[in-house]
This record gives sequence, C-alpha cells and structure tokens, in this order.
Amino acid sequence: NTMSCSGNLIWDVRKRTIGCTDPYAVRTNYLGRREFVQRLKLEAVLSVHDGCVNTISWNDTGEYILSGSDDTNLVITNAYNRKVKTTIRSGHRANIFSAKFMPHTNDQQIVSCSGDGIIFYTHTEKSQEINRQCQFTCHYGTAYEIMTVPNDPYTFLSCGEDGTVRWFDMRMKTSCTKEDCKDDILINCRRAATSISICPLVPYYLAVGCSDSSVRIYDRRMLGTRATGNYMGRGTIGMCVRFVPAHLSTKSCRVTSLCYSEDGQEVLVSYSSDYIYLFDPKADQARELKGPSDERREELRQPPVKRLRLRGDWSDTGPRARPESERERDGEQSPNVSLMQRMSDMLSRWFEEASEAQSSRPRPQTRPRGKTAQVFFYNKAALHCISVLTCSSSTVTAPVPSSSSSMESAASSSLLSSPDTEQRSQDEVTTPPGLGRTGTAEPVLSLHYSTEGTTTTAVLKLIFHKHYSACSTFHRRSAAARIQELFRRRKERREMEESETQNIRRPSVKMMYKGHRNSRTMIKESCFWGNNFVMSGSDCGHIFIWDRHTGEHLMLLEADNHVGNCLQPHPYDPILASSGIDYDIKLWSPLEQSLSFNRVLAEEVIARNELMLEETRNTITVPASFMLRMLASLNHIRTDRVEGDRSEGSGQENEDEQ
Repeated sequence: NTMSCSGNLIWDVRKRTIGCTDPYAVRTNYLGRREFVQRLKLEAVLSVHDGCVNTISWNDTGEYILSGSDDTNLVITNAYNRKVKTTIRSGHRANIFSAKFMPHTNDQQIVSCSGDGIIFYTHTEKSQEINRQCQFTCHYGTAYEIMTVPNDPYTFLSCGEDGTVRWFDMRMKTSCTKEDCKDDILINCRRAATSISICPLVPYYLAVGCSDSSVRIYDRRMLGTRATGNYMGRGTIGMCVRFVPAHLSTKSCRVTSLCYSEDGQEVLVSYSSDYIYLFDPKADQARELKGPSDERREELRQPPVKRLRLRGDWSDTGPRARPESERERDGEQSPNVSLMQRMSDMLSRWFEEASEAQSSRPRPQTRPRGKTAQVFFYNKAALHCISVLTCSSSTVTAPVPSSSSSMESAASSSLLSSPDTEQRSQDEVTTPPGLGRTGTAEPVLSLHYSTEGTTTTAVLKLIFHKHYSACSTFHRRSAAARIQELFRRRKERREMEESETQNIRRPSVKMMYKGHRNSRTMIKESCFWGNNFVMSGSDCGHIFIWDRHTGEHLMLLEADNHVGNCLQPHPYDPILASSGIDYDIKLWSPLEQSLSFNRVLAEEVIARNELMLEETRNTITVPASFMLRMLASLNHIRTDRVEGDRSEGSGQENEDEQ
C-alpha cells in the first residue's frame, strides 16, 4: 500500500519499529492528508466483552487497550496480536462508564467509575479481595468520567450527576466509604457535570461540561478540597472561561464529550440532541452574551415529551434505521418488530390519547409551578391495552441487546425511585377531580412529566389515584428536598450574577460539525485525529470524520449495528479503536487500495440523521419495569373492582369496562 504523500507507509512504520525514525513521524506525514482517512478499513474485531463497551483507552506505548463494559469487567487487550492480557472482575455493580490507566504505573494501576457512582482503584497484580476494598462511594448518582493527570501517577479527577468534580490523591487514601462525603469536592457546578478534560500541555487547566449547555474551564491552581484545607465552595472560584453556543443559552443540552487539541489551543465539545462545536478558550467574542434568568430559563425549557420509549428499544438506531415520516410514507410493515418496540409504540399511544383527553378537560384556575405535563389514563382504554399487549407479544421471541450504556440508563434509572423524584412539591401534582359514573371513566393513574430538578433527566411519576394516602406520604417526605432545591437554585443564581463581574472569557463558536446523530447515549465521544481531522460516533452506527478547519464531511464508516459511542486514536500508529452498543472493539487502519468514501451514501445518512434527530429531541426513555409495574397495578385495580362489584352486587362498573 502506497499513499500519495512522501514515503511509503509500511516502510516508514518498519523504520520506526527499529528506531530509525521519530515515533511521531508517521502521524506528521500521514494523518494530515484526507487520502489517509478515506482509505480506512476494518482491520480487526476484538470480542472481549459480554455487554456494551462504554469506554476504551490506550496505554502510553499504544500496545494495549483498556476497556470497560456493561458486563462490569475491565479487559486489557494487546492491539497487535489481538490477545487478552488480563480480564478483571472489577467489583462494579453497574455499567462501567470510564476507565483509565494511571500514568507511570507500568499499566498496573487502573481507576474506573460506573453508573452507581462508585469509583474503583484496581491494581492488576493484587487479589480481587484487596482491590474491592479500594473503592470511593463519594458520588451520589452516576459517575460519568475519570480523568488522569499527565505524568501524575498519584491523583485523578471524576465528575458525576451530582454536579461535583472531585479530586482524589492516592497518597492520602485509597478508599472512602463515608456517607455523604464532601472531602474531595474540587468544584460544585450545581448542575450535572457530565464530561471533563485536562489541557495536555498546561494540565492545571480543567474543562468541565455541564448539563446547562455550558463548558466551564477552571484554573486548578486556584482550587482546593476540604481534604487539602482550602476548599472555597463557590462554583465561580477559579473559572476563567465559560462557553455556551448562542442558540443553546436558553436550553439544557447535556455535554457528552470534551476534548482538548494536542496543542491545547482549542476544545471540541459534543452536545446531546445537537451538534459538535469547536472553540478557542483564549477568545472572548461572546462576552456580551448573557444567559437567561432562572425564571426565564424555566419558561424556555424543552416542551413536554411527545413520545415515550422503553429501554431496550433500539429500533431508531443503526445503519438501517429510518425516520418515522419515511416509514409511514413507504407504508413499511415490519412483522418481526421487537417486543420492546411494540411496547414503546403502545406506551406512546397511551400517552398521546390520554394527553388529548386531558387537553379537552377544563383546566384548573391554579397552574402548578414549573414546566410539567400530566397524562391521565382511564379504565376502559388502559385495561383494554393489557389484553392487546398480551396478544401481540406472544409471537415475539427475538432478544434485544443490552441498553445500559445509553442516556436512558441515567434518565430511566431514576424513575419512581430517584431522589430527584422526591424534589417536587405537593402543588405540582394535581389530583384530578372526582368523576361520577355518568358518562366519564374515573382516572386510575396519571403520568406526571417534569423537566425541573438538579439533574437533566426528565422525571415521570406514576401515581395511582386509588391510593391517595400514599401520595400524601410522598408529599410530606418531599418537603425537605424541595427546600434544598430552592436553596440550590438561589445559590446558583447568585454565582452566575457574580460571574458577570469577573474576568471570565466567553468565546463564541469557531466551527460546527454536523451530520451525525447524538441523542440516545450519555457517551458519544468526539475527538481530534492529528491536526486536520475531527471524528464522532453516531446513533446511526457510523463513524463520521470531518475536516477540522472547514467542517467538510470526509469519511463515513459503518462501525456498529446500533450506536457508535467511543473513538480513541492510537498514540502514534495510524490505527483507530472504536466501540459502542455491540459487544466488541473494532480496529481501523488505512488498508483500502483506493479511496472508499461514498459521498452519495453519506448524504443520505446525513439527511436521515437530521430528520431522526428532530423526531427524538422530545423523547424520554423509561425502563421496561415501568410499564410492567403500570400493567400489574392496572390489573390489580381491575381485579379489586371486579371483586368489589361481586360483593356489592352492582353491575355498573362491569358496564364501564366492556
């Protein structure tokens, strides 16, 4: 294989392996040319996990790949001979979202975090019992990312749904299981901190992506923790840059990925339900842009959810997914549709029909505070759907893949049990007025949808109106949480007002990259490859590669049957590692004999992605257990009513259910 640039790729790699050339010469000579990325081809598939692979990272030499998965295993694989070096049963009880080698530890020390917020410090040469004692349970809610510090074998940072960025020093302690521990909080963002990145050349600059659409860059030299004795507490201390795309300043879009360029001069940020943006931290063009007040933000939040989707329903992902409008236009019938998709469609129909029924009812004089939408289900329609589901599911046997690496994991794991569900006050839940038996059915349950709270995940409350005492108990328990939420918002507002008077740079968008789709997963990495390319995974299962300087789309690779999430270029070889919902890791290299970019196909995929991105903007995913609980409760209510009718000798309600 020769390429239209100076030298021969294979010969250059051989010269590097025997020490004749600088290891980074290959990157310099080849990674800057579009011919390089347009010859990329699948070289190997590493089937080393039994679940979605949510994190991959190279060691410093580029010989080994560290990966973490829904199967809760950490695996170290040799990228050249494709053999597994070590499989570690991590001790995590939830999906591993991030794992890194600690620098200068001979790849023997690993830090990892998971969906339950627990961080493990693992030494590959020590026993499983010893490693499982080295855990940090400080985060509450999901821990999204672990970040090591260049050339520092002792400290690392983490971020999570609780809004904190924490800094741990292994010289001080290798575990912490204190309840509600605040010792190692470096920054409290007041909003979910979903991604972090450290400047490679100036490692005291720390970028934090938050759920309020902002990227904040801090100078760590001005920060400290309670453990170090100099924790300041205010979220504006040390902040030197705050970046928000103008059109997102009134929205809450989750940052799924942050990445510094190799020279530290630019930052790449990927947004859920939006696009990828490049900005220069030194710029200050958007200084006059001011964010909305807290009250105004409430008014501008995303509209009520249009569609409900069950976790495990991946029908809208992968290379063969099509927009609903296209399927309806073509009259597409899918006899082998999965059970999850059938249940999702049914749940959405209930939601839409009940929304229409509720909108036709007289509205109360007093509206609940916050952006909420309530949906009421009535006896006949809901109970009829139980039999419909039973009939339709009897013919479906195909299994569905695990979905735990997706955004729905965070969104739906909190439903019905999350502390966030308990942060709504009594005036936000209106019990529907009692209805007589003349003409209108009595509501048996309602779905209460709200975008308010400390997290970015919308909340659905399933309330069964037969049990009013349970609702009253719920309201009493939530009073303290509601007060805490009001204090948090007030403090956040004061900090943002204070930041207006400080010398915080506000850069504007330098370049935008679009065409991919990022809405289904919390992990959707975008990154630089060399000096001239930007890459990202996508819900359509493809890898997208753009020209960094112009935004031109240069390459499309089909990488996953559902969603491509993780992308990690080799430290110096022309090799790319990727992973996603599939249970494997894929390695790509420039093996094609000729340029293989299919521009026509790329334009079709981009057009579909744009349509489907709009369709899924206002979709919320709930766990299958949510629907099962609802069906079981409805069935219980129906049984109680039938038994009550028999004991009372009244046939009125049987009439209503026919």
